[in-house]
Amino acid sequence: MIANPVILVHGGAGYKPPSKKTLDVLTESLAKGYAILLNGGCSLDAVVAAVTVMENSGMFNAGLGGVLQLDGVQRFDASLMEGTEMKAGAVAGLEGFRNPIQAARRVMDTPHVLMTDLGARRIARGLTRLPRPSKESREKLKKLLRREGRVVRLYRKYFSTVGAVALDLRGSLAAGTSTGGTYAMLPGRVGDSPIIGAGTYAENGSGAVSCTGSGEHILRRSLAKETCLLMVDGTPVPAARAALKALLRIHGQAGLIALDRKGRFAIMHTTAYMASGYAKGMRIQVHQRVRQAR
Repeated sequence: MIANPVILVHGGAGYKPPSKKTLDVLTESLAKGYAILLNGGCSLDAVVAAVTVMENSGMFNAGLGGVLQLDGVQRFDASLMEGTEMKAGAVAGLEGFRNPIQAARRVMDTPHVLMTDLGARRIARGLTRLPRPSKESREKLKKLLRREGRVVRLYRKYFSTVGAVALDLRGSLAAGTSTGGTYAMLPGRVGDSPIIGAGTYAENGSGAVSCTGSGEHILRRSLAKETCLLMVDGTPVPAARAALKALLRIHGQAGLIALDRKGRFAIMHTTAYMASGYAKGMRIQVHQRVRQAR
């Protein structure tokens, strides 16, 4: 047993300051996950619970707040990994369900790691359904598509993927990430969030990481695993800094949360803002941005 469980969450990195309501949801998310840890629950359950709160809020590009793709459909990606046996589960392109993180958890109980399309929908049966996109959101997409430059700017600069990492009383790590992709993206596009090693990674011997940002660049660097590998002989702060500097060299933008088995962590981003927070030592704190990790 360890002295202090820890949980971190993020609500995406970008160039627009998060609202107070957004930060309030992060606080609720942290409280939900931290309560599980304090009561002796496992890190994986805490991550799923924390991410579910964010998916249900409608405040992020995940779950209820997921953006529309180019064809007017919401599709979701999510992944989970635990650090003890390195079990993982993920879904990509999931339609019609509010909580892709819960579907990813179900995949972990199968022989598979990643499921898409029909398989993802079948494994999600019984989970909370997602309401159809509103007329207002469809009209907003149509207007946006008339301004191609605006679509490109959104694609490059605004990321509101959600994620969490946690350390439980047994010293086990877990990480999870959930997203609606990128606004007005091509149907069939898959970013980093459902890819183990890119958007999510957890291994007790190194650390747990959840990423947000420009998915194509994160994929090319395998950012989550790269950060964890740097933590094997180091600590989260320099590891996160080095990994993000390498991402900048290929012109990517991102943020990440990283945690090791000693409870040390980093919250770091290359963008102007990243809604994020942590719970540790009976303290919950959320931020619009973090310049120095703790």
